[in-house]
Amino acid sequence: MPDATPRSLRTLRTLDGRTAIVTGAAGAFGSATVQVLRHLGVRVVGIDRKPDTAGDSVLACDITDDEQVRAVVPEAIERLGGRLDRLIHYAGIGPAVDVGAAPDSHVHEVLEVNLLGAWRVTAAAMPALLRQRGRVIITASLLAGLPLPFAGAYTVSKRALTAYADTLRAEYGTHIGVTTVYPGYVDTPIHDSSRAAGVCLDGLVPAERVRDTVMTAVRAAAVARPRRDLASTDLGTAVLRFTRSWPGATDRLAAVQIADLARSGHFGDAEIARGLHERHGVTVAASPATT
Repeated sequence: MPDATPRSLRTLRTLDGRTAIVTGAAGAFGSATVQVLRHLGVRVVGIDRKPDTAGDSVLACDITDDEQVRAVVPEAIERLGGRLDRLIHYAGIGPAVDVGAAPDSHVHEVLEVNLLGAWRVTAAAMPALLRQRGRVIITASLLAGLPLPFAGAYTVSKRALTAYADTLRAEYGTHIGVTTVYPGYVDTPIHDSSRAAGVCLDGLVPAERVRDTVMTAVRAAAVARPRRDLASTDLGTAVLRFTRSWPGATDRLAAVQIADLARSGHFGDAEIARGLHERHGVTVAASPATT
């Protein structure tokens, strides 16, 4: 349980006796959130592609599969006694792609998981949420408004996810709460794909901690009236406000940063970066062959 003030602890303890479903519950954010919620007295069931082999706290569910979602979400709600107060979405992937290339299987998968997966699970949980006048907490990303190279599929999915949250709030906000959380860069396995492709984002933006995102989501679940949009840190809040208020300036800054990265050789001889280097007139020597 991260450090908290007496006042914030009083707020968090209002969750005692509540029920929650957490998607991506085997991941860095999800597993930590499940632990914190349980510490606070919340009855939690997680869903993830990876089930809980040590117990039954995480149900196996591929959220890209309609039939699995329609079967597993009601099972989770049944395990919670037939009620659902909070639905917290973390499930997501982030493959490295060239946004100028035709969408491939990686692009389709990231849209299925990040956008449509959250949509499917929310729809399956909606009757229970409406009965309890519950709350949906959707994890987007600061990249939804701040494009970085080779994160195009992730960026598009998260921008679309914010639109889904906004529309859900407009149509259902009189009966359920909807909060969108915007983490910055957090070193979790979601970056393994970009590292493997040689185009990791490490060091390009200030790093945040897992607990920053987790506690932002938990507080959003606890307070009586959370804000509609929440970044995980003070710096993240400033970035979120800037990108929302000055999108043109954000575009220009992103373009300058990407050009600088290309010219600096940040991406080395990564195959996916070849086109970027060519567009900026950069010649990158290939790595020497190894035997």
